[in-house]
Parts: sequence; C-alpha cells; structure tokens
Amino acid sequence: MLPSHHVHLGRSPPDHDPHRRRPSGVDLGPTALRYAGLKSELTRLGYRVEDRGNIETVERDTLSAAPGLGFLQPVVEACERIYEASRQAVADDAVPLVLGGDHSIAIGTVGGVSHEHRTGVLWIDAHGDFNTPETSPTGNLHGMPLAALCGHGAPELVNLGRPGPKLQPEDVVLFGVRDLDSGEQALIQQAGIATYTMRQIDERGLAPLAAEALELLDHVDLLHVSLDMDSIDPREAPGVGTQAPGGLSYREGHLLMELIAEHGGIGSVDVVEVNPILDTRNQTAKLALGLLSSLFGRSIL
Repeated sequence: MLPSHHVHLGRSPPDHDPHRRRPSGVDLGPTALRYAGLKSELTRLGYRVEDRGNIETVERDTLSAAPGLGFLQPVVEACERIYEASRQAVADDAVPLVLGGDHSIAIGTVGGVSHEHRTGVLWIDAHGDFNTPETSPTGNLHGMPLAALCGHGAPELVNLGRPGPKLQPEDVVLFGVRDLDSGEQALIQQAGIATYTMRQIDERGLAPLAAEALELLDHVDLLHVSLDMDSIDPREAPGVGTQAPGGLSYREGHLLMELIAEHGGIGSVDVVEVNPILDTRNQTAKLALGLLSSLFGRSIL
C-alpha cells in the first residue's frame, strides 16, 4: 500500500507587522501551492493524497483589535482547529502536510502531531520565532510560535491543545537563521536550542551541518519539518512577508530537502509564508512545490 499523505491546506491566522505597511496575502498561500500543482506532484511520486481543505479563519480586515496580541484570540481559535486536524491525521497513520499562512500555524501543527508522540522539529527559517510578548519589539504573533511550543510566552499559546510545553529544547533544531531580535537571541541561548546560522552554513557547508542537525533529532519518535520560505534568499523566493537577504540558495534548499528525505522518519511537514501578492509569477509557490517534491523523495536518478 502506498503511504497516505493527508494534506491540510490552512489559512494563516490574521497576524501582521504593525510597523510595516504591506498587503496581506499569506492567506492565499495554500491556493497558490494548489495552483502550482502540489497534489498532482505528490501523486506522481507515488503518494495517495487527501486534500482536507482549508482551516477557515476570520478575515484580518474585519478585526477591530490592534495587531499583535490584539489578534491573540483568533490565532488561538485557528490553531486549536489545526491542532485537532493534525492530531487526527497522525492517528489515521497519515503524514499531515499543512500549508500556511504565517508561521503561527505551527503552534497548532506541532502541538497536534506531538499529542501522542515525542516529536523533533527541524525549524528552517531566517528567523528564530522565539520571541515572547516581553521580548518582541513588534508584538507579532508569527514571531512567537517556537517559543510557545517550548513553554515560553502567552499562556493561551503555551497551553493550546493541552497544558504546557509541546517540545523539549533538545527536540528542536533551528536551521538557516540569519535575523534574530536581541531578546529572542538571549532566550534561545538560555533554552539551549541547537542553532545553525547562515554564517556556519557558509563556513562549513550545508551537507555536514544538515547531517549534524538530523543526528541531533534521531532520538524522537517523529520528525516534523517546518519550512518557512523566507529561509530561502529573496532573490529566489520574493513572495514572503518578511524578507531577509543572504538566505539559502535554490540549490542549497533542494540539497537540504534531499538530505532530509534520505535520512527518513518524516512524520509531518508545514510550509509557511508563501505570499502571492508579493510574489513574481508565482515564483515562490513554484519553488515551495519543488522543495516539497524533493522532501518527499523526488530524485535526479
């Protein structure tokens, strides 16, 4: 029997940067990936795919509250639905692939897939997403999900789905980081999160560091890959909300996905921050599709 991948295509909770004027658009990311041909590509690779549709959220423009923590309740409600959908997918012996949306969706995804299984997370991102309301200079909830999953921050996020942290520090590896706020930098170091920066990748090469990162997560039951498309250099992936120059190249991104696929043990995946409004001819969605194809086993030979 072919492995079954239940594909959960969810909209992002309605968060944005209050200090930067930009259009919304990450809620259109799942549609862009569908349009790029995600289901047909996974089917071509030999997987049985079930598209369970969108996790609906309120439209951001309908909210009267201030951004950031003012959007906390809608984010919690959306992530609770994502938590349950992800938990059920794992219970059905499927591999949930959750499409965002911004990275706050991972509070639901990782929480749900870790409900019954110790889960390790390879968090591939330009940013640490390890802020709390006290450390964040902007209050953006999409800058807080990994901290919340490790037990730091707003109680509503930390206790979402079930009480307390969903991850232990030794179960997390940050990869491709190049833009950290000072407060989250200190919190990451204090927590002891293994972190591979772009400087380290430049100096030592991607392949050996990817092997190290995966080895650090060999002790868990399931591996969750959380791919933020802003981990890729914006020259390759312009359609993201928070660009940071100096990211992974096209080839480095594919090599990383190929190495993860060869390592095996993938239990769940989310891909976030595809923003068609900021994109060029759906370039970022097409790249995300290619990376996911490599992650799920496409090979040159």
